Amino acid sequence: MSTPPRVRRKSDAVPGPAFVLDELSKAIIEQLQIDGRMPYAAIGKAVGLSEAAVRQRVQRLQDAGVMQIVAVTDPLTLGFPRQAMIGVTCEGNLETVADELAAIDEIDYVVLTAGSFDLIVEVVCEGDRHLLEILSKIRDIPAVRATESFVYLKLRKQTYSWGTR
Repeated sequence: MSTPPRVRRKSDAVPGPAFVLDELSKAIIEQLQIDGRMPYAAIGKAVGLSEAAVRQRVQRLQDAGVMQIVAVTDPLTLGFPRQAMIGVTCEGNLETVADELAAIDEIDYVVLTAGSFDLIVEVVCEGDRHLLEILSKIRDIPAVRATESFVYLKLRKQTYSWGTR
C-alpha cells in the first residue's frame, strides 16, 4: 500500500517564549480553520484587513511555525475503519525508540510521555489484521518491552483550534 507523505510537526526544540497571537491573527486562523482555501480577500473582509495584510500575516504565522495549512482527511471514508492509540513501554534511549517508531509509515503520531507509558503512538489501519501487523512492527523494535492498545470505537471530538479561543 502506498501512502502519501505525512506532515510532521517539529516540537523537539527547546521551548522558547510563546508566540503571542493578537486578535486579528486569531481571527485569520479561525477563518482558515473553517475553509483552508478561503481567498485572502475574503478573509480580509471578514476580519477588517486588506488582502495584502492578510497575506503577510499568514506568511508570518507559517514562517514562525505557528500554523500550517493542510488537507485533513477522514480515515473512515478512505477505507481505514480502525484507529488506535498504543502505549509503549521500553528501555534505553527513548529518543532513539521514538525515531524508530516515527519511521513506521502507519504511525501518525509519536509522543514521549510521563506516566504509565514511555511513548504513545497513534495509528490508522485498514482493519484489525493491519493493526496486528503494525503491533508486530512495534514489538520487533529491540528496546520495546510492552505495548497496550486503546482501540477507538467512536470519535466524538477532534479539533485543531489551539490558541485561538
